[in-house]
Amino acid sequence: MAKSSDKRQLLIVESPTKARTLERYLGDEYEVTASVGHVLDLPKSGLAVDVEHGFEPEYQVIRGKGQLLKQLRSDAKKAETVLLAMDPDREGEAIAVHLARQMGYEGEDDKKFRRITFNEITREAVLEALSHPGPLDHNRADAQQARRILDRLVGYGLSPLLWKKISPRDPINGRALSAGRVQSVAVRLLVERERERRAFHRASYWDLKATLRAARGEFEARLVSLGGKKLATGKDFDPATGALIEERDVMLLGEEPASALRERLMSADFKVASLDEELFKTKPYAPFTTASLQQEASRKLRLTARDTMRAAQRLYEAGYITYMRTDSVRLSDQAITAARTRVAGQYGDEYLSPKPRTYKTSTRGAQEAHEAIRPAGIDMLTAQELGLTGMDKALYELIWKRTVASQMADSRQKRVTVLVEASDAVFRASGKTVEFAGYLRAYVEGADDPEAALEDRETQLPPVSEGESVDCADLIADPHETRPPARFTEAALLDVLKKEGIGRPSTYAPILGKIVDRGYARREARTLIPTFMAFAVTGLLEQHFPDLVDTSFTARMEDTLDQIAEGAVEWRDYLSDFYSGEEGFEARLKERESAIDPREASTLQLQGLEPSVRIGRFGPYLEVLGDGEAMTASIPDGTAPADLTAEQASDLLRQKAESARSIGSDPKSGLPVFKLSGRFGPYVQLGEQEEGGPKPKRASLPKGLTLDDVTLEAALGLLELPRELGAHPDSGDPVKAGIGRYGPYVVHEGDFRSLTKDDDVLTVTLDRALALLAEPKRRGRTAAKPLRELGEHPADGGVVQVFEGRYGPYVKHEKTNASLPKDLKVDDVTMEQAVELLAARKARGPGKRSRKAGGKAGGKTKK
Repeated sequence: MAKSSDKRQLLIVESPTKARTLERYLGDEYEVTASVGHVLDLPKSGLAVDVEHGFEPEYQVIRGKGQLLKQLRSDAKKAETVLLAMDPDREGEAIAVHLARQMGYEGEDDKKFRRITFNEITREAVLEALSHPGPLDHNRADAQQARRILDRLVGYGLSPLLWKKISPRDPINGRALSAGRVQSVAVRLLVERERERRAFHRASYWDLKATLRAARGEFEARLVSLGGKKLATGKDFDPATGALIEERDVMLLGEEPASALRERLMSADFKVASLDEELFKTKPYAPFTTASLQQEASRKLRLTARDTMRAAQRLYEAGYITYMRTDSVRLSDQAITAARTRVAGQYGDEYLSPKPRTYKTSTRGAQEAHEAIRPAGIDMLTAQELGLTGMDKALYELIWKRTVASQMADSRQKRVTVLVEASDAVFRASGKTVEFAGYLRAYVEGADDPEAALEDRETQLPPVSEGESVDCADLIADPHETRPPARFTEAALLDVLKKEGIGRPSTYAPILGKIVDRGYARREARTLIPTFMAFAVTGLLEQHFPDLVDTSFTARMEDTLDQIAEGAVEWRDYLSDFYSGEEGFEARLKERESAIDPREASTLQLQGLEPSVRIGRFGPYLEVLGDGEAMTASIPDGTAPADLTAEQASDLLRQKAESARSIGSDPKSGLPVFKLSGRFGPYVQLGEQEEGGPKPKRASLPKGLTLDDVTLEAALGLLELPRELGAHPDSGDPVKAGIGRYGPYVVHEGDFRSLTKDDDVLTVTLDRALALLAEPKRRGRTAAKPLRELGEHPADGGVVQVFEGRYGPYVKHEKTNASLPKDLKVDDVTMEQAVELLAARKARGPGKRSRKAGGKAGGKTKK
């Protein structure tokens, strides 16, 4: 084996995992090493862009990368050629250009530094790329740099404005407020949908559902018309008023008319008036792009966009799938052949499409000549054949099925519609059968099990014929209520961003992550619910910087970045047009800053709500003015803007007004006792809060107890918690009862037991507490879910995982935890770095934490 200094080819990638995969295909003449992502970046503080001199970015070496760069420069001097094999996108191009310049690259005529790209990490693809090295693409690197600077100009311009005019940070999660070129548009989409939900007026309507019995089976049918007039359905109502849309010539059936009609039709004769059969075909879906993969992984696997991309990154770097950041739905001829071979072998020739299917990318602004996301290589191996497990297996199977299905035959189905007459009423029943499954044998969108999903797609009607009489076995009047527009899921929001041409594949997951991390939305059952802070920030931007939250304007910015990548637009000129001059962003920022009133910016006027909603230091609260004074009341955490009703607001203000009057005095201290409600729920308080004084003693109410139920005696009991129940017979130490973070409890010498729903913390006895303490301790909280699994420890065995902890992310192996350095991101940490961090942690022994260990890990690998 040759020494590294003897190797003539230095090949650099971003990831150590990718480096290890490449090493399997290359000979001793290559030294493969990893940069572990970017080596240069803009500093976190300050603008770091020289707007007076061509928008030159003031990059700095990322903390912990200095030693790595020193080694790379040394290796580059010894190498005959330096091959930069970063990912085939603009981000990868920027990393390649930065690295080359750090290693002595002298410009486009410097033949020592060459760029190679491949869409999949297979032997054939890598060797093919090595045989055709090319120059660095400065236009694509400039496009990435322009995006980075543009986002910095917007973010560092608007974010301080939000701090001054609304709040320095989100009061719920404590994170500093931020605005972003793409992030703010996405937040506005959430806010607009929430406004629609708030403005929505519900409407009700009725119809009849009949259970009909034919000669060869039963079926259900619904009333669709009466006296020749179509019945109103949900789409016939105006969502803004709840009234029928005037232009709709339909009949609205209420509860009483529906009941009367039911009575009349129960004695009517039911007869099949018409029977219509329609044969139709459906075609398979195109292979996955980044956005469609994230959408389908959300629907089928319940994965966030961030988790989807983490798993896809692992699969790509291991050589199992093609590059996962792409707008393209195109498959290579090699991939088409591989998929068709697999279809014929696994499902039979009849399931193949008559000829190879090709797909055309229609996404606005789609860039890069990549393929779609598909299994790598020419064998189309299954997840089982690759030995995949867990999340990686689930995501790979999704990609495999979608790719294989894209080359399968159409599905042939039959739709049957039956109209049944009864007096002047017409009922309709529909059925559908799958005549030939075709591609549905492999893939049904939104379903995990294609075979089970095929059964669900079939709604069979019994054979009937025109003129046939049927019996009405049951007839019920059925109420319906219109529904407000659904909130966005991650999948639905991604779909809108993609269609509007906002963002690019590499930005989707970070956008969604930042929306939640910055407190602009919370996830609830896969739904994104905007916060009151999102309303305030969106309102400010709409009023003072409307173009920055306009979808068309943002999409045009993306188009211009594409033109920079193609060399059609000079990046400095574009940034100058956007930022400088009398109409530029900098001038508008200064002008609007003085025009924005902080009180107005932090005040929301919600439709149908008389009190204002204010954004305060401790969260959103209601405010109503009267007699020159303001009455306020905190809005409970988790309240969605569209769900805050006038009645709820009135109750909160009433409770706050009543709480201003004490319910009595503590006989021991003489202090007044109050019942209060805050953002974390109801509580009782001893004494008044004086400005600048210590916080009064408070106690939260146990679950199930409301403020209306709290008496003075109960309040005093809660304020005395934890209370001593008596001495433990074995130790003589006290046993106490109290309310903690996880609810009511009893405790003895640090040994806690939760009270059951039948226990009362105010009356629980010593005997009951001793009985609870004698029970085996239940398992603690559910184990934290790892952010990543790095694989098996190379020396000691056992899985190495990455978790989020109280002090930040850390790696864990068996009983050893080691914090990640501040500059090392969760997505970038490698097994080598994890092993080094864990070893350093073990060497320090217990009780000594360090954030510095592993900061110099560069991810270099050698054969």
